[in-house]
Amino acid sequence: MSSEQLGHQSPPTTMEAGALWLLAVVLVLGSSTSAGEYMGLSANQCAMPAKDRVDCGYPDVTAEQCNSRGCCFDSSIFEVPWCFKPLQEAECTF
Repeated sequence: MSSEQLGHQSPPTTMEAGALWLLAVVLVLGSSTSAGEYMGLSANQCAMPAKDRVDCGYPDVTAEQCNSRGCCFDSSIFEVPWCFKPLQEAECTF
């Protein structure tokens, strides 16, 4: 009798293991960008109290669309703008 007839399953093939790894990476990357995304901006520019956010988007704006406008995107707080203008970097004055 073969191991399959006895109810044993063979270990996953390299291709199956690679597909599982890729799925895990996509899920982690997808979930990490949904709450706060600051492409092209420093985290400091987007770190502001929710009450101080100035709307920079429109209803149903995506993170990508918001970022392409040069704005911050953070959907973790309800009833405040998710797409908002970044803080200006402090300019050095001599």
